[in-house]
Amino acid sequence: MSVERTRPAVRASDKDRDDVLVRLHTAYAEGRLTEGELDERIDLVLASRTQEDLDRLSADLPTGAADAVDAAPSASGLERSGFGSRFQLAYKDHVRRVGRWFVPQRYTSVIYKGGAVLDLRTAELESPITSIRVLAYKSTVEILVPAGARVIAGGVGVSTDVHGATDGGPVIHVQGFAYKGRIEAKDHPARP
Repeated sequence: MSVERTRPAVRASDKDRDDVLVRLHTAYAEGRLTEGELDERIDLVLASRTQEDLDRLSADLPTGAADAVDAAPSASGLERSGFGSRFQLAYKDHVRRVGRWFVPQRYTSVIYKGGAVLDLRTAELESPITSIRVLAYKSTVEILVPAGARVIAGGVGVSTDVHGATDGGPVIHVQGFAYKGRIEAKDHPARP
């Protein structure tokens, strides 16, 4: 008679939980989850102790593998690697992307009960047309565009305040959804 040994469940790390939160918020932004489902699953993710618990909470959602990016460094040496460079997430917190950083052709910002500043004025844009998807749930997201940029905005709760767009300037396409919040694309920072 043989005795089967069961392996103990692998404990989930904070990074594992963060990865699942990103998938949940992306699924909500794509219309795969309702607001109630999102709230319920967020609570369960934060309470999860094992990887198996996390897998159950996201088993019915796409993995995002189709969105993988080229991990090769840019000619200027700025980071282009992996998922983190294409995605910004804040859960009851504030985040900022400012200074000189690489902006891929498609970028997503998901902010849940917090705030974000996405400053593109000195950033290196991968493409002359940059698409930014934003979900602002009870949050404010401020997108500062480069001088001369043309902004094309769509969605719910998205406003623009851009002056002096030029024909040769970059195009910033902002597609957003703000629920009890706002998304602002502008060429100047907020005044204190």
